[in-house]
Amino acid sequence: MSPPPNPPEHAPPAESPESISRQSFEGDYRPSSGAPPERGAEPGPPRVDPTQTEFLLQLANALNTTLDLQTLLQRTADLVRAVIDYKIFAILLLNERTNELRMRFQIGHTAAVERLKIRLGQGIVGQAAQRRQAILLDDVRGAPHYIAANPDVRSELAVPLIVKNRVIGVIDIQAEQVGYFQPQHSYLLELTASRVAQAIENARLYTRVARQAQTLAVLNEIAQEVTSILDLDPLLERIAQLLRRLIDYQMFSILLLNERERVLEPQYAVRFGHEVAPAENVPVNRGLVGTAARERRLVTSPDVRKDPRYYMVNPESRSEMVVPLIYKNKVIGVLDLEHTRVNYFNEDHERTLVTLASQIAVAIENARLYQKVIAQEQRLEHDLEMAREVQLKLLPAKAPRHEHAELATRFLPARTIGGDLYDFLHYERECSGIAIGDVSGKAAPAALYAAVISGIMRAASGQCLSPAAMLKLLNDSLRERRVDAQYVTMVYAVWNDLKQTLQIANAGSVQPLICRGGEVEPIRAEGFPVGMFPDVTYEEFTISTRPGDAIVFYSDGIVDALNESDELFGEERLRESVSGNLHQSAQGLADAIFADLQAFQGGRERFDDETVVVLKVLPGGEPPA
Repeated sequence: MSPPPNPPEHAPPAESPESISRQSFEGDYRPSSGAPPERGAEPGPPRVDPTQTEFLLQLANALNTTLDLQTLLQRTADLVRAVIDYKIFAILLLNERTNELRMRFQIGHTAAVERLKIRLGQGIVGQAAQRRQAILLDDVRGAPHYIAANPDVRSELAVPLIVKNRVIGVIDIQAEQVGYFQPQHSYLLELTASRVAQAIENARLYTRVARQAQTLAVLNEIAQEVTSILDLDPLLERIAQLLRRLIDYQMFSILLLNERERVLEPQYAVRFGHEVAPAENVPVNRGLVGTAARERRLVTSPDVRKDPRYYMVNPESRSEMVVPLIYKNKVIGVLDLEHTRVNYFNEDHERTLVTLASQIAVAIENARLYQKVIAQEQRLEHDLEMAREVQLKLLPAKAPRHEHAELATRFLPARTIGGDLYDFLHYERECSGIAIGDVSGKAAPAALYAAVISGIMRAASGQCLSPAAMLKLLNDSLRERRVDAQYVTMVYAVWNDLKQTLQIANAGSVQPLICRGGEVEPIRAEGFPVGMFPDVTYEEFTISTRPGDAIVFYSDGIVDALNESDELFGEERLRESVSGNLHQSAQGLADAIFADLQAFQGGRERFDDETVVVLKVLPGGEPPA
């Protein structure tokens, strides 16, 4: 539509000295004060005609039915076009942090003009925002502040958007004809601006609240996810991915503090969406990252080129934000975000990063502690494996051979290394010492104690001690080397192959079984554990054997074994296994006991060491009288 006709001739209203001086200084600038009064009337507020009232009603309806900012700006442009036939239109909003106006909606401008940042006081729109009043310019060619973005433009009308005495933006209309815009246009646009400004503020508030709600939801999701990742490298990568949902950074890095060397060591870095190799270490007295770590606070640089603290790593960087990672009042590292745009990071970004930093610090520290635990476990497993090799080498490689008896063993530790021990000592006159014991506790401490006991016995083997004497020697030696809560239950026996007799003494261990003629009975020998009480003496028994007899020494791990129903293997099942396999050799009998035990346990994990030593008297000779 064509512009409205010029208003009738009238006497111009009286102008203030300020207006007169401003006009004389700035040429055609005309601060708007509303439509002129009619001819012959006293100056006063302009009269609103029915079409203006209808327009304002339509405007109110259009603005009140949306909280989407872009929809709101589009509707404003459409309604203004209905009363002012423009070709070039823009709504610019003010960034209060940088005091710059940027186009949020435009019609008729080029992309280059749309990207312009206009400071307060710069250009016509900057002047309108700074003065907080409308400016109507009949001919822009004579205006000293005009920004010649479009050479075809001749006239311009700029009206500030003001809410609660605060400028939030400017509506700007341009035309290619000189004197195109009239005072009634300015008046109508001012009425529009007051309502549009409030609607824009409402939409921005709604957007801010919605963004905050979304941010809180994402923060909660991030907190839950990062605390569940215990591997450091995947954790750092995931942090970078999740943080991108809240802050659209272009460069990102995580640096962790090396307290001993006082440097920040880059652990993970991203540039423009691609992971890159971490850069060099950064001393804590260098750069923005060092400042954040030293001062234990968030550091933001709107333009790193003007910041003397900045240490260049990414040449493209223009703005940077760094937050320290603090765990239990100690700085453990920093998060570093960079962008190619000046003044990119705002207060929302700062609040988000500070809120998230504490959760990230906890997650990183948990992952580092987990890594230490894993490393310690690996070292411990290696040490235990070495200890197991040593323990197995301390156990006898093979059982002694005799003319009238054979010996066999089976040993299975509950853990990597166990507390059960067995040993064979060589005596003179065709005799052998047989020891089987169970050290209190499990794993390395028990195995070391068992090694000590084995060493004492082997050192005393040349004395050819009787079972009772050997147990007393062990008890006295261990009492001299007292270790709290450590003791051993043991059966010690001496086999005399010439006489085919077995001398036996028990120091608190389970009673061995003697198997003769299909009958299985325990050998009733008892005594105190070795290393527990001072000045202990032990009873000793001598058993005369016959060909085919078997003596089964075993640890309590055999009878205390559980199946998946929590039932004990028990002594009764052990007796049945022994009597049912008495016809086998010593090794066959030991293997059969373990086979029956394994079948009983099923998939149940063992909780105690399992040891069996079998002495089988061979047929083919009677013992001497």
